Amino acid sequence: MTDFSFTGLTPDLIMDALEAVDVWPDTGLLALNSYENRVYQFAADGKRYVAKFYRPQRWNDQQILEEHSFLAELKEAEIPVVAPLTLGDTTLAEHAGFRFSLFPSVGGRALEADQDEHLFQLGRQVGRMHMVGKRTPFVHRPLLYSPPDLEQATEQLRGCALIPDSIRLPFFTILDLVVARLNDLDLTRYDSIRLHGDCHVGNLLWRDDSLTLVDFDDCRQGPAIQDLWMMLSGERHHQVAQLDTLIDGYEEFATFNAAELKLIEPLRAWRIIQYMAWLAKRWDDPAFPRSFGWFAEAAYWERQVLALKEQFAALDEEPLRLQPGY
Repeated sequence: MTDFSFTGLTPDLIMDALEAVDVWPDTGLLALNSYENRVYQFAADGKRYVAKFYRPQRWNDQQILEEHSFLAELKEAEIPVVAPLTLGDTTLAEHAGFRFSLFPSVGGRALEADQDEHLFQLGRQVGRMHMVGKRTPFVHRPLLYSPPDLEQATEQLRGCALIPDSIRLPFFTILDLVVARLNDLDLTRYDSIRLHGDCHVGNLLWRDDSLTLVDFDDCRQGPAIQDLWMMLSGERHHQVAQLDTLIDGYEEFATFNAAELKLIEPLRAWRIIQYMAWLAKRWDDPAFPRSFGWFAEAAYWERQVLALKEQFAALDEEPLRLQPGY
């Protein structure tokens, strides 16, 4: 089974897998928007569920179960998350070579990052989550960032045939400059905790005046700022105001280390590189060319040259600062 072998994951196989763990769907399967894994919604016994089939060769069993354990801790602490259901004596089942988990289906609308109340509540939830995350470190889950990860992502891009020949020189010239700066990034100087890792609006559901954190598939070990900086956007003064609102909520439950603000732009640069490398690595999966066709267009790579230049300049800017009082 290769890294991209979802072709054998047929509707019949999915139904057989669910029935093997005594789950008997009353409806058909609705494929949800997921690229890294395959996710399907269905109903059984009057309730809605989501079955998540994990991409082969991405996470090992210990890493997946460690995510599930973290979710169980958060749920026990009454933090709104979606934890996997127990299937027999485990949360991770296997059928015909495919590993899968079952989750309750939850609804809601996306968090509105321009609403102060939403940002404040997010800060509170992240603060509560981080207090649990500090209790013990991940053992099997990887670090948020490491030099070997950066080297691997860079090599993935060097081997990407989708980058036009006319753009390769300017692209890799600026990429190498950004990479050289990131190689100086030492996260060991900062407290490292268990994180959501991919805390953006698509993974935050607002319902009945409460916020639910979903999709911990990328949970990792790293500095607290990782779960906050992706909410910042717009001009610098807008970002400062957004940050103040987030930290107001965060510090109701946890202490924020303002020294981590200098990590925002390096982590943003790492995410830009990581995202491009992810698309390049997954291009053999038929779902990716269908959904990310622009990745193969010259215009995309031209924009990335500009984006990397802007990010390289941002690395030299003064870090954001909290308003007086912090």
